[in-house]
Amino acid sequence: MSLEKEDKQNIIKGYCRHQSDTGSPEVQIAILSSRISYLNEHFKTHGKDHHSRRGLLKMVNRRRKLLQYLQGTDLNRYKDVISRLGLRK
Repeated sequence: MSLEKEDKQNIIKGYCRHQSDTGSPEVQIAILSSRISYLNEHFKTHGKDHHSRRGLLKMVNRRRKLLQYLQGTDLNRYKDVISRLGLRK
């Protein structure tokens, strides 16, 4: 299941860099993180849903690539996103 429209708008407002920003790496990483956390909850009750698990792995990989890109281009933005989302230790 995808995110609700209001939830997605709230995420975009929280991580956007300017007024009309919807595609910056920060926004994409935040949206993927919320979808990943939803799927983690889904797998607690539906452990044998392997088709959705494949989608989860693809999302995790896409988020990892976006984080690598952000780390290579602007380290301060990378550290900010990591701390706000609580992704690394």
